[in-house]
Amino acid sequence: MAVFLGIDVGTSGTKTLAMREDGAILAKTTVEYPLYTPKPGWSEQDPADWWQATIDSVRTVLKQGGIDPGEVKGIGLSGQMHGSVFLDAQQNVIRPALLWNDQRTQAECEEIESKAGGRAALIEMVSNPALTGFTAPKILWLRNHEPQNYEKLKQVLLPKDYVRFRLTGEFATEVSDASGTLLLDVNNRCWSDALLDKLSIDKTLLPEVFESEVVSGTLSQTAAEQLGLPAGVAVVGGGGDQAAGAVGNGIVRSGVISATMGTSGVVFAHSDEVQTDPEGRVHTFCHAVHGKWHMMGCVLSAGGSLQWYRNQFGEMESAIARGMGTEAYELMTAAADKAPAGSEGLFFLPYLTGERTPHCDPYARGAFIGLSLRHGRPHMIRSVMEGATYAMRDCLEIIKGMGVPISQIRVSGGGARSGFWKQLQADIYGQDVCVTNSDEGPAYGVALLASVGAGAYSNIGEACDATIQVTASTATNPAAKAAYDRAYPMYGQLYRSLKGDFPMLCELAEG
Repeated sequence: MAVFLGIDVGTSGTKTLAMREDGAILAKTTVEYPLYTPKPGWSEQDPADWWQATIDSVRTVLKQGGIDPGEVKGIGLSGQMHGSVFLDAQQNVIRPALLWNDQRTQAECEEIESKAGGRAALIEMVSNPALTGFTAPKILWLRNHEPQNYEKLKQVLLPKDYVRFRLTGEFATEVSDASGTLLLDVNNRCWSDALLDKLSIDKTLLPEVFESEVVSGTLSQTAAEQLGLPAGVAVVGGGGDQAAGAVGNGIVRSGVISATMGTSGVVFAHSDEVQTDPEGRVHTFCHAVHGKWHMMGCVLSAGGSLQWYRNQFGEMESAIARGMGTEAYELMTAAADKAPAGSEGLFFLPYLTGERTPHCDPYARGAFIGLSLRHGRPHMIRSVMEGATYAMRDCLEIIKGMGVPISQIRVSGGGARSGFWKQLQADIYGQDVCVTNSDEGPAYGVALLASVGAGAYSNIGEACDATIQVTASTATNPAAKAAYDRAYPMYGQLYRSLKGDFPMLCELAEG
C-alpha cells in the first residue's frame, strides 16, 4: 500500500509523519531547533535549521516505520505561516527569516494601509488588514531598514516553501499560505497586482501559486539522496499550518468548525464562498480545499496563558506531578474544577503578547481583574482557562455574525486532551463539542493532500471521509452555560475599559 509523508515546519520544530493510504500512521517524529530574539519584539530562525530538521525527521520516520522508500508516493508540506525567507540571485539566504510572531513592523503596516488608500480599501483588495505578523510588512521592513539586503533580494519564500525549494528546486507556494502574506487577491486566488503596484513590490519576487493538492514539483536527485528517498516523488502544494490542521481534522465542508486550543488558539470555519468581515477582525483566507475559503480567528495566548501560569506560579504542582509521574496541567485543572463557573467574579484577560482577534491590538496586556479575599489558586487557574476560552468565543461570535452556519464544533490541541477544558469550551461556546480520531494536526492534513495529489483519492473531501471520524462528544451543561452567558459581556467590557491604558503600560515596561 502507498505511503505519504506529511512535513510540518513549525516554530519549535519540524514534525514528519508517514501515513498509509488508508490513513493509518506508520511513524512520526519531531526535530527541534532554536528561535532567536536579537531585540525585544523580534523573532527569527535560520532556514538551514528547517532543512536539516527535514532531513533528520524523514530519515527517522522511514527507519522507525520500517518503510521501504519505494513505497513513498507523495509528500505534503505545511508550516508556520507569514514568515519571510529572503534569497539572493545565487539562491542563498540573505539574512535570518522573520517569523509570524515578530512585532517589528508596525510602521510598515501603517505604510501599507496608507498606500492602499485606507484599511477598508486594503480589505477590499486582499480581504485582510495589515498586521505585524504578515509577510508584506516584513518585505517593506527589509527595504526600509536593510536596503543593502533588499538590493540583493531576488525571491521571497514562506517557511514551508523554502523547504519545498530544497526538496524540488522549484519556487512555488499554494493558496492557503499565500493568503497570509497580505499580497494575495484572496477572492481570485492569485497575487494582487493592484496592491503590489501600490507598494512597489516586484511580482517576480514571489513564487508561482498552486492549489493545495496540486503537484508543485518532484523530489530532486540531490534531495532524494539526503532524505533516503527515490528521486521523482511528487511534492504537492500543501497548506499553511492552520488550513492544513483543519484538513487533518476534517474541516472541509460548510457547517463544521474547529476550535484549536494550543499555545495560540484558532477558530476555523470552512466556507464555499468568500466572506469578509468589513472590520478585519477575523482573517479570510483561501482554504486548502480546492476552490474554497475559510475564516479564521486567532487568539495569541490561549493555552499559552495556562503555560505562563504554570511556569510562573505552578512550582508546587510541577514538583508534585514529577513525583507522581504525571503532568502539572492535570493537577492544575483538578484544582480549577473546585472553583465554580465564573470564578466568583474573577476575570483573566489573556493578552500576554497583545491580541489579534478581535482587537488587532499589539499593545493589549494580560490582567487579573476582580480579585478579592475569597479567591484562591483554584479560582485563579480557572479564570485563566475561562479567559482563554472567552477569547475563543470572541472569534466564534464574529464568525456567527457573518452568517456562517455552525452545526458542529470539533475541538483539538491541549484544550481537547483535558476533559475539564472540553467541558469548559462546551459551556462557554454554548454548544456541544466533539473530538475526532485524528489529532496529528497539520502534518496529517498535508499527508492527506499528498494522497489526493498522487491519485489515491479524487478530492480531499473523499480522503477525509475515508480516514477521519468523530469519536466522542461533550454536552453543554445548562447551568454553567447560563453563568458564562451572564459573565461573557463583562469580559468584553473589561478590554474596552482598559484599551486606552495599554499603550502607557507598554511604555512603562520599556522604561
